[in-house]
Amino acid sequence: MATVVAVSGRIDSVNVDRVTECAKRLVLAEKPFVLDLSGVSSFTPQAIRLLCDIDDVCAAAGVEWAVVGSDAVNRRLRRDSDVVFPVVGSVAEAEHEFDDAVLNRRRLLLPLLSKTA
Repeated sequence: MATVVAVSGRIDSVNVDRVTECAKRLVLAEKPFVLDLSGVSSFTPQAIRLLCDIDDVCAAAGVEWAVVGSDAVNRRLRRDSDVVFPVVGSVAEAEHEFDDAVLNRRRLLLPLLSKTA
């Protein structure tokens, strides 16, 4: 099960730091993280910092993550971001991808475990 953080309304220069700090505190080791921005109505260029910071925190913790974008978020990412973020269409899609990744890792480990048994 992933940690899901849902944000709605505007994310702009006024609140991006507060939103970022709150979201970063909820990244847990060994638990996938979904940032659900499907309820975000306005996503200014400064708000891309939120995704960059979440990406850094998740990478440092070794945690897979995904972002569910609203139309406003997806437009901003297409227009202003040089970085490719793990964007998915829904929380369910993100969790499905995380489950697939776990199964693939298990498949890779199974032959190694069989040889040592």
